[in-house]
Amino acid sequence: MSDISEKVTITHHAQGQGGKYIAHVEGEEVTGYLEWEPRTGLPQETVSSDVRVATHTVVPRAIGGRGVAGELVKRLIADARKQGFKIVPQCSYVAAKFDKNPDWADLRA
Repeated sequence: MSDISEKVTITHHAQGQGGKYIAHVEGEEVTGYLEWEPRTGLPQETVSSDVRVATHTVVPRAIGGRGVAGELVKRLIADARKQGFKIVPQCSYVAAKFDKNPDWADLRA
């Protein structure tokens, strides 16, 4: 069986002030996604571009169980390292991945 990373293409799309990573699996019509939004401060109008809150990770059953969600989180982590932002893992899946990868601790906001 080949590595899932060879069959998944992940793209990033801006949405409002936040964004969404979308996973396209080769040969499949459905997609998975990881959504994020900027962390807001007080007052609410203040937006921090250097901290992203990972809010949801969704992978439909049709492509589930193949590591797609993990690939989405890996892309978020890679972008954080490259672009210099921190992550609030509000999504339970992203939080669990942070717990399993102590080398990501420097990226947790």
